[in-house]
Amino acid sequence: MKLRRILAVLMSVLLLVLMAGCGGSDKKETKIGVAMPTQTRQRWNQDGANIEKKLLEQGYSVDLQYGNNEIDLQISQIEKMIQEGCKVIIIGAVDANSLSDVLEQAKRKNIKIISYDRLIMNTDAVDYYATFDNLAVGTMQGEYIEEKLNLKNGGGPFSMEITAGSLDDNNTISLFEGAMDVLRPYIQKGQLVVKSGQTDLRDCAISHWKEEIAKERMAGILAAFYGDGKLDAALCANDSTAIGVQAALLEAGYSPATGMPIITGQDADKKSIKAILRGEQTMSIFKDTRILAEETVKMVNAIIAGKEPETNDIGNYNNGMKIVPTFLVRPQFVDGSNYKELLLDSGYYTESDIKE
Repeated sequence: MKLRRILAVLMSVLLLVLMAGCGGSDKKETKIGVAMPTQTRQRWNQDGANIEKKLLEQGYSVDLQYGNNEIDLQISQIEKMIQEGCKVIIIGAVDANSLSDVLEQAKRKNIKIISYDRLIMNTDAVDYYATFDNLAVGTMQGEYIEEKLNLKNGGGPFSMEITAGSLDDNNTISLFEGAMDVLRPYIQKGQLVVKSGQTDLRDCAISHWKEEIAKERMAGILAAFYGDGKLDAALCANDSTAIGVQAALLEAGYSPATGMPIITGQDADKKSIKAILRGEQTMSIFKDTRILAEETVKMVNAIIAGKEPETNDIGNYNNGMKIVPTFLVRPQFVDGSNYKELLLDSGYYTESDIKE
């Protein structure tokens, strides 16, 4: 009788151990898809790596894919994630307007979609959006130019040219409007003069944010409008366009020694931080992708647990089909005065990362 009790207790303990083991393996068998747009830019490599690392730390199985800036490739990658049973798919879209059909497939299988950084448009299959406050990014860029040129106190006239982002990225509109809300009044007053006349978003847009396209466009503007004058400011939407603009300026004879224009950027890429330290770029916007990845993984955890993810904006992000509940992360500007505090002291980069 005593032996039976001992055996019963042992069986109970064994059953509890097995159940605990099954609970752990269940999470490991929960696959999460991560579809990033490209590996050609540093920030997307960081985003993908940060999300994958945090998901693996939580015990998930992860399928991380990069779309090489090719719409059809990303669609096929997402289709594969759907077929392989991913419970949640996190998508940084190559083209925010081209995923409606494939996401309808995900919706039919009750797969939740988190739009990452770029809002996916024209589909009700997007469940949540995690991003930086892109309107604030543009506002910061505009305010930086405003301050450095002393525009509030009547400074000017100064010459400025505008280089915007890619039209297939919905963030481009927010970035452009955020900056132009600050700078447009000074253009209207004549304190800022855009000699090319290109102040419309479509005229300023750079396909896929490509450095070489930004360089070619700026080279044409300098040759046509600045042969006998100096450019004072270049509003550039991100770091890749900023690097392209710098290349055109350097080839046209500008240099840190003789004076570069104020040049804005976004993403705090290593290449641009080096340029800031050389005096070739003035500032960038630091978007700590570690924080965005962490908030995105919190969303995944809530979804898998059957709970509602935390959001902090439930009214401002309409993708043409629905208002998408959103979590916004606040960015910061970085320049030569604060890069050590923001980038090195925080552990985002090491000295060797940004050393020439």
